[in-house]
Amino acid sequence: MQNTIVQDTIQREIAIKAPKERVYAAIADPTQIIKWFPDAVEGSLEIGERPVFDFGEYGKNRIYVEAAQPHEYFAFRWIPGSNHFMGDVLSTANTLVEFHIKESDGLTQVTMIESGFASLPTEVAEESLRQNTDGWGYMLSRLEKEFATQ
Repeated sequence: MQNTIVQDTIQREIAIKAPKERVYAAIADPTQIIKWFPDAVEGSLEIGERPVFDFGEYGKNRIYVEAAQPHEYFAFRWIPGSNHFMGDVLSTANTLVEFHIKESDGLTQVTMIESGFASLPTEVAEESLRQNTDGWGYMLSRLEKEFATQ
């Protein structure tokens, strides 16, 4: 059953004083993303891979790496609202998380867009949208802080 909620997308923008190459690495390198997002990554963040993000007490979630264009764009699919999803992400309703990265005048603009909430089952769509709206604000502030201390 598809949901008919109005809002299908979360969008956040941050500006980081660092080259886009370093910002991209912080998002797409398993050894660096753990400094601000999951506690651990099991597997590779290469296109077509299905690594696992480990969020500690909040559970593990398998993702699907949709796209990786070094220094400019990184995208993955996952199942929001699930604390322990280890199945095939592409076999069920999911959302697409995209990071658009652009550098200008010494600042790197990161635009994070998560879309697909309207395709989720009604019983999880609104709560997932609420949780992820708050969650992305928190996580992206951690990404900003990661560069503020360097």
